[in-house]
Amino acid sequence: MSAGFQLGVIGSLALSVASSVAIVICNKALISTLGFPFATTLTSWHLMVTFCTLHVAQRLHFFEPKAIDGQTVILFGLLNGTSIGLLNLSLGFNSIGFYQMTKLAIIPFTVLLETIFLKKRFSESIKLSLLVLLLGVGIASVTDLKLNLLGSILSGLAIATTCVGQILTNTIQKRLKVSSTQLLYQSAPYQAAILFATGPFVDQFLTNRSVFAHKYSAPVLGFIVLSCLIAVSVNFSTFLVIGTTSPVTYQVLGHLKTCLVLSFGYTLLHDPFTLRNILGILIAIFGMALYSYFSVRESKKKSTNDALPVSQIRRLNHFWQQKTATTPKKQMVYLTTAKAFLVV
Repeated sequence: MSAGFQLGVIGSLALSVASSVAIVICNKALISTLGFPFATTLTSWHLMVTFCTLHVAQRLHFFEPKAIDGQTVILFGLLNGTSIGLLNLSLGFNSIGFYQMTKLAIIPFTVLLETIFLKKRFSESIKLSLLVLLLGVGIASVTDLKLNLLGSILSGLAIATTCVGQILTNTIQKRLKVSSTQLLYQSAPYQAAILFATGPFVDQFLTNRSVFAHKYSAPVLGFIVLSCLIAVSVNFSTFLVIGTTSPVTYQVLGHLKTCLVLSFGYTLLHDPFTLRNILGILIAIFGMALYSYFSVRESKKKSTNDALPVSQIRRLNHFWQQKTATTPKKQMVYLTTAKAFLVV
């Protein structure tokens, strides 16, 4: 793994954390303080502004668009848009605690899907670190767990669509050799379209208020514009992180954001904070540190294994140079042995 690639990964992780925490704080002010509760409709505006921004960037030649199979892009965009809508519905029909449990379930479900369908192996060390992380976030954020049938069904669908969407984000970029920017540019209109069409109805169903009848004051409009601008960075960094790392790493990063939001809420907004919150955050951070350590260690081990054939070739060259003075018959024997050595 090159130093440039490592810096790119670190930069994408930092951008994702910073932009996500910023948009949570902005949206919390918009929804809680200014009384604009239309989250699904707002998300459709986020995606539309993201597409327009990328279209301008493409026209200015900041990146080159790459054609992707239309059916793949449409289905991918609709799936991601649906997962956003289902997550919002899950929040509307469940308690906050059950919604947090829904978000926690995304990691183990992603691990299960990648193990079954992509034959990906997760070491016991990685699984242990994820368990510690989930335990910490659960202690810090999960409070009441009120269950109901409809809410549970919506949560299950939200988990499934979110996991599949994030796995496809990683898989499409690697298999079709497209960048995160190219994939986001192609799929954003379809994500925006499904949320733009369904968002007002979902929001009205959850809030008993119409987004079209809302009074748009100057502060509300200002925060909506700010939220949309930050969302460009959030959407871009999301595709970038999943493409350069993995869906599981992105979810781990998401729980880091949760801990940061809880901390910012206490320090800046003076939200209620207990010893349980502090303990949970510390356990979660420890789990993230373990995950980072084991991931880096396994990446280095994989890089070493990938580089092994190069060392074999060097040993083979040395082996061949020592035998060049032998007879042609012996050289043929050595050549046969060398071929077998390389195949192994």
